[in-house]
Amino acid sequence: MSDYPQSPDWVRAALHEGLVIPAHPLALTMSRQLDEQRQRALTRYYCEAGAGGLAVGVHTTQFSIRDPKHGLLAPVLALAAETARSCDGSSGRSTVLIAGICGGTAQAVAEAKLARTLGYHVGLLSLAALPDSTVPELLRHCDAVAREIPLFGFYLQPAAGGHVLPFEFWREFARIPNVAGIKIAPFQRYHTIDVLRGVAESERCNEIALYTGNDDHILLDLLTEHRLPTATGEKRLLIAGGLLGHWACWTLRAVEQLRLCKQARSHASVPAELLRLSVQVTDCNAAFFDARNGFRGCIPGIHEVLHRQGLLANTLCLDPKETLSPDQAVEIDRVYRAYPELNDDSFVAAHLDRWLT
Repeated sequence: MSDYPQSPDWVRAALHEGLVIPAHPLALTMSRQLDEQRQRALTRYYCEAGAGGLAVGVHTTQFSIRDPKHGLLAPVLALAAETARSCDGSSGRSTVLIAGICGGTAQAVAEAKLARTLGYHVGLLSLAALPDSTVPELLRHCDAVAREIPLFGFYLQPAAGGHVLPFEFWREFARIPNVAGIKIAPFQRYHTIDVLRGVAESERCNEIALYTGNDDHILLDLLTEHRLPTATGEKRLLIAGGLLGHWACWTLRAVEQLRLCKQARSHASVPAELLRLSVQVTDCNAAFFDARNGFRGCIPGIHEVLHRQGLLANTLCLDPKETLSPDQAVEIDRVYRAYPELNDDSFVAAHLDRWLT
């Protein structure tokens, strides 16, 4: 255990309590340079909306920030951590900082060291760079990174660059002594159950916080108690919160939705209006994430909503080819009209000038 750094007690407690953790986007100027003013504004928005954590350097932040021609990984991680700590100092809250970690073992270990140095509590470990590795090879990779920073597992959907990870992987991954949580985001129910079964079969199922990353199934993931038979008896698992690209916009409403889900869980009763809300949120996600086009516009879709609110100056990504799909803006118009109560535009408008200072 001494070879594996542990998260602070308050971080583990907060993760198990259940948090809204937005996947932090990247704000760019028209010349595709980091827009520090608006990057800080985004972080302030999430903190004041009630998010309990931030995930930075992840898919929504754009993995290409690591490209040497951009050199943005360290500046973006540092800026978010500094801004979140400033917000915490003003509010008296504490934000869980989660850094995305990518690449082969050497790169991932280096990124873990950087994140730890910058004050991040946990590393969200993507395995997308290792598509041909065997389960034992993947586990050795994870173990090497875990010796630098506590881990958050990450089942990334194949459409976004992930690959299939079997039950056996998740069972053994959960046994790494400092795995603090797992983001379940395969966008596929069979694979989601593989993660749950793997964690249930491990000896650490009560120590690992489960988070939905299934942006197409957010509220139902949060409302469901999973009862799983194991060799040592039935295990009951709840998905505590969400670490989501979808929650990078309309975040105030996400905080309210998580509160409603927790309330329903505590009463062991799911109101019909929450089931209706679940469908509405999924419909919005289809527009934001460009589901009809295989999720090609998922990051620009989030940018489009944030741009409409004034938080971003544009919808640009580092890759000039990464843009809204044809008619995606029309779909976003549609869900804005259909579900006006789900946006938090008035909240943003009331505070935007201050966040931009």
